[in-house]
Amino acid sequence: MPQYRRIAVSTNGDVSVVSFNDKKILDEASIQELGAELFGIVEQQQSKSVLLNFANVEFLSSAALGKLITLDRKVKASQGRLKMCNIRPEIFEVFQITKLNKVFDIRKDEAEAIKAFS
Repeated sequence: MPQYRRIAVSTNGDVSVVSFNDKKILDEASIQELGAELFGIVEQQQSKSVLLNFANVEFLSSAALGKLITLDRKVKASQGRLKMCNIRPEIFEVFQITKLNKVFDIRKDEAEAIKAFS
């Protein structure tokens, strides 16, 4: 398993569970690094089932949303599935405003999201 600075990756069955190390995902350099690490999970490790757990995340910039959209495309291109969970209400509101809640499969918590992969 590679070492990451912005994320922590564990596995639950065949699902790669990604937790974010940063509470605030704001500045461009962090977002670029985060994107590279997330894309690596799909490209290098060939993970087909990816769950993003937002439990630690308090703030997410719109540039970070762009990375999530690109990640979703990469996962789908490799015939994989991407799900998200534990998104705070104030962040979920941004997903609703941008209609991304219709694009992403967002679940209440990790247990529910893991079940949804089967």
